[in-house]
Amino acid sequence: MTRFFALFALSLSLFGTAMADAERPVLVELFANQNCPACPKAHRTMKQIEAERDDVFILTWTVNYWDYLGEPDPMAMPAAKDRQMAYTDRLSIRAPYTPQSFYDGAKECPGTRKRDIRRNIKTRLDVRDEAAPRLNWDGEVIRVTGKSADTLEIKLVEYLSGDANQTGMVNPVTHVESLGLWMQAEEAFEVSCNGTCAVLLQEQDTGEVIAVKALN
Repeated sequence: MTRFFALFALSLSLFGTAMADAERPVLVELFANQNCPACPKAHRTMKQIEAERDDVFILTWTVNYWDYLGEPDPMAMPAAKDRQMAYTDRLSIRAPYTPQSFYDGAKECPGTRKRDIRRNIKTRLDVRDEAAPRLNWDGEVIRVTGKSADTLEIKLVEYLSGDANQTGMVNPVTHVESLGLWMQAEEAFEVSCNGTCAVLLQEQDTGEVIAVKALN
């Protein structure tokens, strides 16, 4: 009987951890381009990761610096290249490349290496701080709760999903904008979303991602 209760307690603990991980997913960002030979494999890999886990939220950013190799990628955005370059510089990586993936803006690896992808996700989950600020959505405005020693930026990201996504990519980004800075004030940020959107809470200057919230 003692062993039964011990196993029951362990299962509850693991269930609670899984629920917490699902509520605070790791933001996985893949940077790709249609003229990148290895990118189709990365897209398939990200689809598999998304299908097997509920503790990640994946966005695909299409960069434009490979457009000279073929037809310009219709999904390419200058903002995607700028975001990738900011991560690359901050993490002291020699140069950006595709397919490159980032994890909460704090870890990176090629988007085709499943072992490294899973390792990076686990690393980020292991350092989760339950006291870190959270994003709360009430259907009209987004609010941040919690405390942080840093000023954080709130970004709105629009992406394709469901029937609207015919690209073969996981959640390809179509638009990104800043909603403003959060400095622990009790402030509500209005959100105007034309499609499927998510909100990112991130350190300034494309720093570490603190939280992500899908608004669907």
